[in-house]
Amino acid sequence: MLKDIWQQAWEAMMFNRRRTMITICGMAWGIATVVLLLAYGAGFSNAIQVIFAQWGTQMIGVFPGKTSEQAGGMKAGVPVRFTMSDVDLLRNTVPGVERITPELSKNLVVSNALHKFTWSVNGDDPDINEIMNLPVAVGRFYNEKDNEQHAHVAVLASDSKKLLMGGLYPIGEKIRIAGVPFTVIGVLKPKMAESGNDVNRQVYIPIRAMAELMDPKYLTGIWFSYRGNNVPVEQALRNSLAAAHNFMPSDHNAIYVANIQEQLHQFQIITMALQVLLLFIGALTLGIAGIGLMNIMLVAVQQRTREIGVEKALGAQRRHILLQFLAEALVITGVGGALGICLSYLVSVSVGRITFYSAIASNAHAADIRLLISPMIVLAATVTLVVVGTVSGMIPAIQAANLDPIEALRYE
Repeated sequence: MLKDIWQQAWEAMMFNRRRTMITICGMAWGIATVVLLLAYGAGFSNAIQVIFAQWGTQMIGVFPGKTSEQAGGMKAGVPVRFTMSDVDLLRNTVPGVERITPELSKNLVVSNALHKFTWSVNGDDPDINEIMNLPVAVGRFYNEKDNEQHAHVAVLASDSKKLLMGGLYPIGEKIRIAGVPFTVIGVLKPKMAESGNDVNRQVYIPIRAMAELMDPKYLTGIWFSYRGNNVPVEQALRNSLAAAHNFMPSDHNAIYVANIQEQLHQFQIITMALQVLLLFIGALTLGIAGIGLMNIMLVAVQQRTREIGVEKALGAQRRHILLQFLAEALVITGVGGALGICLSYLVSVSVGRITFYSAIASNAHAADIRLLISPMIVLAATVTLVVVGTVSGMIPAIQAANLDPIEALRYE
């Protein structure tokens, strides 16, 4: 029975090839639009992930500020200052801490025999390499032995090396930081950086060597990486420092927390909303194709009214007529859907990389948008297609099934 119904549907489609092909093209265009819009949304989300992942998402930096809420009799406007004891405090009280380092940072004159620049010089424990995801392109990062020996060794960011040394091999070269000689032992891989961002124009040295260039009593900040959910981590951080420095945990001006995971989460909400919007727009486009399918099927019902009357007179039941026209609509939908998905794959491969972050940032080609067609996207588009095809075919099919056989036989 079903085989005969599908056979009739196929024969009806072949009888009106031009009309069928136009309808199939409309469905193919609609499903391709849905897939490509969802792929664009997925590519945008992936680009945001790549931008944040260059630093590592399980990372928090905390920096001292000034109180803005009165607490325990202390007036507002009191500066908060970090010491080495705060590093131990956070290591022992914040859950999930993996690596932690104090930081001494200051803008200092960095020079060699030919050039002189003022850059941010960062003194950290060697763990900063893992915490901030600082991969080395040439040479090595300083280690704990260098730190313990107060070694005057330096690791240059990518642009720092270019500006100081040009094309010279950097390892073993001498530079001066605030007039103190240091030996270059490594150069970092370039980071994505927008215009005016000096992330690639910095110098990293052991914190104990940095203590010789500035007063080490008060820290510039503290960086650490962690495991698990970021919300209790940040709250535990604020509670611990608030108790130690006598300010309210809710006072966000007392300390500044750079929570990469929280920032990423905010962007993920935006990208999710964008994907929902794109799915809605794609569904509307596919709905227009569905309206075209419905109109074609209504015309088919009108043209085949006498045929329907003959079938009913010969004993065809209402459900047989319903399935006959619904099957025709679903075959058109299925063929159009398959062609549309193939078209979307072809377009995604042809388009390749769409300029996004690299338009405003250097070294950012990895964060450009690529049309990522995943199985979930194909599944979502297919479900949307089946719903549209079923609704578009059901209305004409119901109309055909409800025809009175006597009136149908009289139809000219």
